[in-house]
Amino acid sequence: MGHEMNTALLPMFLTSIGGTAATLGLIEGISDALSSLIKLWMGYYSDKIGKRKPIAVAGYVVTALKGLLAFTTNWYQVLVIRAVAWMGRGARGPVRDALMVDLLEPAYYGRAFGFHTAMDTIGAIIGPAIAFALVGILSYRQLFLISFIPGFLSVACFVFLVEERRKKHDKNANFWKNINDLPSNFKLFVLSAGIFGLGNFAHTLLILRAVDILTPEYGKVVANSTAIGLYTLHNVLYAGFAFPAGILSERFGKRTLLSIGYVLFALMCLGFILEPPKLWAMVILFSMAGVYIALVDSMERALAGDLLPAHLRGTGYGVLSMVNGVGDFVSSFIVGLLWAQVSPSIGFIYAGSLTLLGGVVLFMVRNK
Repeated sequence: MGHEMNTALLPMFLTSIGGTAATLGLIEGISDALSSLIKLWMGYYSDKIGKRKPIAVAGYVVTALKGLLAFTTNWYQVLVIRAVAWMGRGARGPVRDALMVDLLEPAYYGRAFGFHTAMDTIGAIIGPAIAFALVGILSYRQLFLISFIPGFLSVACFVFLVEERRKKHDKNANFWKNINDLPSNFKLFVLSAGIFGLGNFAHTLLILRAVDILTPEYGKVVANSTAIGLYTLHNVLYAGFAFPAGILSERFGKRTLLSIGYVLFALMCLGFILEPPKLWAMVILFSMAGVYIALVDSMERALAGDLLPAHLRGTGYGVLSMVNGVGDFVSSFIVGLLWAQVSPSIGFIYAGSLTLLGGVVLFMVRNK
């Protein structure tokens, strides 16, 4: 709730203090890049020490600091706070995923990650809905302060409700050896995910694009509130499709569901290239965005669980998260730059092309 509430507000808030699409892309990209570095180390470190929960709790605490955006006055300050919060988010992500796989039988990876994605996204529906209801009544800064509440509630829930199975402490673990020992099939899968990630830009840019497209017909105020409403719809479908996708993966395979997600992303990019200035078109495009991210988010992590041995899970999820983070940095920055310097359509062409290439590599992965 707290994360997505801030995410929905950030593009408009950044614009109000002098930021641009290129600035937004730079902030998102740098934050994801720094986050990716800590993901890699913390995933490995959890394998080494045999403990995951303390790292995850610390990550949730730092992530909650996003509410400090309420005290920023320029985009440089937004960058610092966003980056620090994203490092906390990066530290907890792969460790939490490895912890989940530790607790599961392999047959249930798909539905478990789908269920996790759905529950996580319920908060992502509530957050933008609060922003949608209160924007114009409360200031952006007041809404950022409110986001502290769900942020620290999430910390309390993880501390008191989550357990973990004890793992052996590996005194002889070596970072580079763990990386080298990752299965070759997993490395090929990471390559496909990395290529896809090079085009998979931050969805805050979709909010900004919707505002640009709808403003000439509906006006700035209506376009702003409508864009937040569209992002809320995006999250509703994100939550609604994640768990069914996990169940379907048990019949049709995780790789198949993941490839469908890649294709949907490419089709969404095509829709934004055509730039139809109608609300119904924006509804369709944001719906496609919600469905594709539900498939990709749950199936990537579930497929990784199939491909990783138990003693390398933290390291493997760290590598996957780092590669995705680097891709997010490149994609968000380049799409934002192409948007500002050439045209939004060129940015979407770049993103869709790399996504299709990632899908081609994905079909080379063999999941036993």
